[in-house]
Amino acid sequence: MTARNELRLLPWVGPEGKPCYLSTDDPEGFMSRLADHVESIQLGMAGELLEQAPQVLDGETTTEEELSFYAAQLVDALRDVLRVATSRDRRDVATEPGI
Repeated sequence: MTARNELRLLPWVGPEGKPCYLSTDDPEGFMSRLADHVESIQLGMAGELLEQAPQVLDGETTTEEELSFYAAQLVDALRDVLRVATSRDRRDVATEPGI
C-alpha cells in the first residue's frame, strides 16, 4: 500500500528500540503481509485488553500487582495501536490523489 519511494512504518521496533521501515512497491510481498498480520494481532490484543478493563478496574478483587501488570499491558497496547495508526495514516496520505 505504500506509494513508490514511500517507506512503511512497521508494527515493531528494532533491537535498540528504533522504528523499522519497509521500502517496497509490492503490498502483497512477504514483509508487507507479515506486517499486516502483526498489526492485526496487535489491534486484537488491544481490543481484548479493553474488554477486560471493567472487570480489572472494579477494584474489588484486583490486587495492586495485577493492576500494575494490567496498566503495563495497556501502555504496550496503546503504543502498538498508535504505531499502527501512524503507519496507516502515512499510507493513506501517500495514496491520496494528487500526492
